[in-house]
Amino acid sequence: MEITNIADRRVLIVEDDSTVAEVATSYLRAAGLLVSHVEDGFAALAAIERSSPDLVILDRMLPGIDGVEVCRRIRQLSPTPIIMLTALGSEDDRIDGLTAGADDYLTKPFSPRELVLRVQSILRRSITEFTPESVIEFGSFRLDPAARLASQNGVELALTGREFDLLAFFVKRPNQAFSRSELLSAVWGWTVGDLSTVTVHVRRLREKIERQLSAPEHVVTVWGVGYRFEDRVANANR
Repeated sequence: MEITNIADRRVLIVEDDSTVAEVATSYLRAAGLLVSHVEDGFAALAAIERSSPDLVILDRMLPGIDGVEVCRRIRQLSPTPIIMLTALGSEDDRIDGLTAGADDYLTKPFSPRELVLRVQSILRRSITEFTPESVIEFGSFRLDPAARLASQNGVELALTGREFDLLAFFVKRPNQAFSRSELLSAVWGWTVGDLSTVTVHVRRLREKIERQLSAPEHVVTVWGVGYRFEDRVANANR
């Protein structure tokens, strides 16, 4: 059984533009979320250490510390989901945020309703509960969706929410090839979006589960298609 009630989940908005912050706050509160707001990166880091929000909406361009650096520092503290807001539309700018650890991004100007939908989607994934029978195992991997825990060879993996979702999708469907657009739809729930989002998250996941990034043994590139999940280490030991 899935539980997808996200009422009263805590969202922290880090945004120095008061108009953007007010609009986002209004829409998110109307959706039943508890919203707090800070205007700079130092205040954001203090708020996260103090109250551990369920999700952070983070502007890329901030006074003091920019959003990319704030994102990196949050990742050192917590796997809290992060949606990055950016007025910079180039692919490199978006990739910078994703590489720093953001789970999602929106380019300004954005629709407040789309922001609410993105927040709801991420929160529902992060709080979904399953029956004990839905623990997933494949090769050296074991995932417990109820606890949102993943391990490899018995060692717990430090994954963000989106990295966990991506690994869970792969582990449930070993030895099948998926395109980046299929992964974007299945894991992110986007029918249209920047495919570099998938590329960056695959690279981040590989950094945590592969022995050598130059020779992946689990998330294998299928040239001209996308990616396939295997356990070449376990297969080699048979």
